[in-house]
Amino acid sequence: MAPDETFPDLAPAAPAPRRWQFVAFTGRAVGAVLVIGALSLFSRETKRPADPPAPASVTTTDLGIAFVPAMTLNARPVAPAAGTGRLRLDRAGEPVRIEPPRNPQEQTLASGDFSAIEETHLRLTLTRDAAEPQPGLFVTLARRAAEGPNLAVVRTGTRGRVATKFGAVETLEATLSGDRRRICTGFVTLEARPVRVDGWLCAPLGQPPEPRALACALDGLALDGRADPATDAVFTEAEARRDPACDPIRALSAQDLAGRTGSIAPRRTTPPPKRPRA
Repeated sequence: MAPDETFPDLAPAAPAPRRWQFVAFTGRAVGAVLVIGALSLFSRETKRPADPPAPASVTTTDLGIAFVPAMTLNARPVAPAAGTGRLRLDRAGEPVRIEPPRNPQEQTLASGDFSAIEETHLRLTLTRDAAEPQPGLFVTLARRAAEGPNLAVVRTGTRGRVATKFGAVETLEATLSGDRRRICTGFVTLEARPVRVDGWLCAPLGQPPEPRALACALDGLALDGRADPATDAVFTEAEARRDPACDPIRALSAQDLAGRTGSIAPRRTTPPPKRPRA
């Protein structure tokens, strides 16, 4: 077929090379990606941030008030209850220490060092408004030993009862183990309700304490200041039953010294009768 000579300048165009088609497609794709990215960034800037989800431990009530369970909160140190008389021990020459309270209804007093086997060691806890029923003496002794001085009850012996100014006290011979092992006497009051006193007494040189030593240790327990009415009543009643023999000074003042000077015979105050003359 002969070419059209009527319009010589309008010859058919040659097809474009393939590499230029690829460049054009790539340009369109890059442009589309840039547009999508700009739109996404704009939507992030203008969108209102949503409220963060509540943690699993927080529950929202119907009124919109957040409720946080108490177990998820950090524990606060227990402060002593107002109006609580401070424990003291009326025993000359033996400093005592009051341990930080674990419970506002409790006070713990300690004297001597458990690790010093040549010293007498006493540790007792006063509980006000003690709940009923109470755990047994062994359970109480094991819990007190573990929670405070990090001791363990490794052996128990005979049980008994001792009369004190607080009434009858149940006792249990127990071997406590920590840095050292010592044979002690665990005790708990039975007749001082609603107050409860429990603890242990360890004698020097690894020997079990005598019942008399425990009675005198509790005889010196007193309060500094006023406590609640129930605790005050227990200690006031117990104070009237103190044993003067537990304190040499009080024992001396309680004796009738008239005419008594130890082993010296009392002085005669009336003259001897006269003999009749022969």
